[in-house]
Amino acid sequence: MLIPAHPADGGRAQPGPAAGWSDAATIVPRLLYERFGDLGVLRDQLASMQAHVDLVAREAGPNRLWDDGFQFGDWLDPTAPENAPYASKTDPDLLATAYFQRSAALLAETAELLGEDGLARDALGLADEIREAWVDEYVTPAGRTMSDSQTSYALAILFDLERDPVRRQKMGDRLASLVRQAAFTIGTGMLGTPHVAPALTATGHLDIAARLLLQTRYPSWLFPVTMGATTIWERWDSLRPDGSINPSRMTSFNHYVLGSVADWLHSTIAGLSSAAPGYRKIMVAPHPIAGLHHARAALVTPYGRTEVGWEAGHLGRIEVTALIPPNCTATVRLHGRAEEQIGSGRHCWQIEDVRGEPPQLYGLETQISHFLNDPLIATRVSSALRGEEATKMMGGMIPGTSVRRTFHLETPGNRERLAAEFPELL
Repeated sequence: MLIPAHPADGGRAQPGPAAGWSDAATIVPRLLYERFGDLGVLRDQLASMQAHVDLVAREAGPNRLWDDGFQFGDWLDPTAPENAPYASKTDPDLLATAYFQRSAALLAETAELLGEDGLARDALGLADEIREAWVDEYVTPAGRTMSDSQTSYALAILFDLERDPVRRQKMGDRLASLVRQAAFTIGTGMLGTPHVAPALTATGHLDIAARLLLQTRYPSWLFPVTMGATTIWERWDSLRPDGSINPSRMTSFNHYVLGSVADWLHSTIAGLSSAAPGYRKIMVAPHPIAGLHHARAALVTPYGRTEVGWEAGHLGRIEVTALIPPNCTATVRLHGRAEEQIGSGRHCWQIEDVRGEPPQLYGLETQISHFLNDPLIATRVSSALRGEEATKMMGGMIPGTSVRRTFHLETPGNRERLAAEFPELL
């Protein structure tokens, strides 16, 4: 693999591993095994998996921090300069060391599956050392990461880098807060994007993940749809809001990576995932969300076609259906019902509709009457302005006026307090 040098190096190309890209050596074989249940894939690739981890271990050195040399980083983070897509908000060393730990852990699990006990012990020990080094170097005692970015918290949660349950939950809460502050828009590049929605879900913030999913403002997954896209773009703004094409030297209108949220849509929203390699055991666990009326996922497994879906009906009920292939079993987890085990065939359940109201996505141009009709927003305004000032603002609002105009008409002191309460808008 040829890795582009940092521009400061004169643009020369240099061979070497790059976090998230060369980690395909460990991630791809494990994904193939999980999808198809074929240990032969792991036997064939064990040597290359070990070679990759050994190479990065030499690059990182005894302190176990991969913090030297060029990295692509969280490539195409929307905050990165147009012609420096590697310059993301997430520190490249933090990200690289996180992926180093992930690869070492995958190597340990693979070696154990193949009965390579000595390699499994060594790789597990290495993974533990990297995890400890990562937390010591990049995480505060209160659970804040050095970069304080959506990507850094998502990796800490999903790569199991932070094992203290209290700090892990704080990281999930901080991730949700960052998404709110960004007005439910994307703050990740190619390496962080696959992990944000799953990390929010894992820490109890499915509602935040849903609002992020359904956002249509740039940068978001649905912004390209509003611009007429029928494919996933390489950049969040390959086509800009004004209709012009991104002028950088590198852009594409057909590039899957940022569409990796689809895995979360299949496994979490529709509720179809594997509970054992090769889908011999299936997980049925849909998560209906406000803003969607139905969802369905289907897959042809080594045992045949499987499906899971849900649809909102009448009288506050949701119908969940599943098709389990022959010779397979499934674990079913549905809201308001005890977990159950089922066999092959078609199944149907009725559960309570817990989706709630569709998410409201606010901006400065939102009408003030719509904005203040949200009880949570009204509470935040009251908290910011207190008592009589809040009552005066709400009572004096002009229907049809925007949030921007209403806030502008407030006194300087009130504008400051509103700005502090609504950083995601202002």
